Amino acid sequence: MKIIVLGNQARALSNFWSVLVRRMRQGGHEVLCCAPPGDPEADAALKGLGAAVLHYQLDRKGLNPLHDARTFAQLRRIFAEEKPDLLFASTIKPVIYGCMAARRARVPHVYATITGLGYAFEADSLFKKCVNRLSVLLYRMALRNAEGVFFQNQDDIRIFRQSGILDAGARVLTARGTGVDIARFAPAPLPPLPPHGPVTFLLVGRLLEAKGLAEYAEAARLLKGRYPQARFQLLGPPEEGLGSVSLDRIRTWEHENGMEYLGETRDVRPHVAAAHVLVLPSWREGTPTSIMEGMSMGRAAVVTDVPGCREVVRDGINGRMVPLRDPGALAEAMESFILAPETIARMGTAGRELAVREFDAEKVAARILEDMRVPAEA
Repeated sequence: MKIIVLGNQARALSNFWSVLVRRMRQGGHEVLCCAPPGDPEADAALKGLGAAVLHYQLDRKGLNPLHDARTFAQLRRIFAEEKPDLLFASTIKPVIYGCMAARRARVPHVYATITGLGYAFEADSLFKKCVNRLSVLLYRMALRNAEGVFFQNQDDIRIFRQSGILDAGARVLTARGTGVDIARFAPAPLPPLPPHGPVTFLLVGRLLEAKGLAEYAEAARLLKGRYPQARFQLLGPPEEGLGSVSLDRIRTWEHENGMEYLGETRDVRPHVAAAHVLVLPSWREGTPTSIMEGMSMGRAAVVTDVPGCREVVRDGINGRMVPLRDPGALAEAMESFILAPETIARMGTAGRELAVREFDAEKVAARILEDMRVPAEA
């Protein structure tokens, strides 16, 4: 089979879908990874898996219809020229415009993965409600052509059904996110714990409001006065456009709240290894990859009790769960690890066991290929 794997960033395809791409190639299938240009290192990593790389133009965050029309036209042309047997699309715009273009180009098999609902489904302002209505319409048009739609949590399935996006006969599939490469994200020894060293918290995520950055910064402020040695780190790439958090605001939090911004990286493992607890006070997730990676490396977690996050954290077992947008509750949960650091190792061990049992990327990829009816051998 000729398979196109479509995404919104080459780095995301390389980081999150590499196991799936590798298994496709091991099965003898021709794989074309399609993403916007501008990241030659990620392109090289995808080529190293045996895939070809195609580029198209995409404005990930913008709402300019002319830009999106250009994206649709480019994808339609690529599909018409390449004549793939199957399209596997993930993230919002690639799903919407990729599935629409695939229908026009008569791609035989089309699968979409809903990795999260994003800005359009927050709907806490009039503008966002308007964006939501447009997104629902576009999703409905796009997914009519899909042979199957993968979801990463049950809450997103419910919202898509309630919104009328999914037809009654739609083939709904589930996957444990992208999974986590449990060999690459191997257990790492914990850094020294009190009294030999400070407890270090780490949030890994793009600089978006919806990742709960403001809540994390406020929790850091609340705790820093009582525990001046504790460390509150943030790692992730800057974003632009709707819902982004500016670097100026990050710098203010560093100065006033005691938070440390580590910048961005292609390899999170050294930073996770240097931390004790992963924190993600997100407003909503598909399935949080950063938390799965932390679990695989033997790290406890603090997350919000929201869709996606509750799929990976068992409260009191491998981490703590807190209410949405509640910095005080977040600080209290983080403080519990400072006061009882012996729980960090116990919960980290439980997290690793859960990652191996339920979130191994090899198992996730095998299930996705089976659900898409991709032969084990070409």
